[in-house]
Amino acid sequence: MLYTGISRREQGLIQRIGLAVSDDLVSWAKHPGNPVLEADPRWYDLLDRPRWRDQSWRDPWLFRHPDDGFLHCLITARSPLGAPDAAGVVGHARSLDLVAWEVLPPVTAPGDFAQVEVPQLVRVNGRYAILASCQAEDHSRERIARLGNPGETGTFVFASDEMFGPYDSPNGPIAGPGGPLGTLYAGKLLERQAGTWQFMAFRGDGDRDFLGELIDPLPVTYEADGQLLVEYPRVSAGADR
Repeated sequence: MLYTGISRREQGLIQRIGLAVSDDLVSWAKHPGNPVLEADPRWYDLLDRPRWRDQSWRDPWLFRHPDDGFLHCLITARSPLGAPDAAGVVGHARSLDLVAWEVLPPVTAPGDFAQVEVPQLVRVNGRYAILASCQAEDHSRERIARLGNPGETGTFVFASDEMFGPYDSPNGPIAGPGGPLGTLYAGKLLERQAGTWQFMAFRGDGDRDFLGELIDPLPVTYEADGQLLVEYPRVSAGADR
């Protein structure tokens, strides 16, 4: 298991990724070689307080590539390129043994968000989708001007025909904050049966209004333009949320 770690010595400002191992999935031990995965300055921001509040390198999403034999990891990271409010990217690294890692360039491009959190990679209807979440205040000025809308908090879907991109930039979140369940964050797609997808997420808007409540799975539709959208259950008039 990969996990995010910080150090008191650095006031928690630098994030790194550690490895824990288990024989029974109940008792876990930290690997003696931790941290096993750190940001590479060739492609990722290191700690620069005037530019951003921390060194983002967290939320590892681990998967095995079906063809190349490597274990791959997607990571919440930031690019050193461009404006600080537009530097959020999904980082990428690969390994054969979970201990020795090769850090690779990001799979998404900077430009839209200051950060994109808790990534997930899935293949839906023949295309690849990376789900990542962002708060309203972390939309870049460039994105807001291009779309003509204020930022929204939620889970966004980057789409591509290739596993490692290039990925299209998303428009709105997969589940808009105006729905009957309010803002949905850190969402994940689940394949209930072949070709049938559902969406689960936490309710609440960031740290301020986070409820710590997971929603029941909601069905997902695949729109004609290729966008994935959550279908909310119909609520009768006067019914409680």
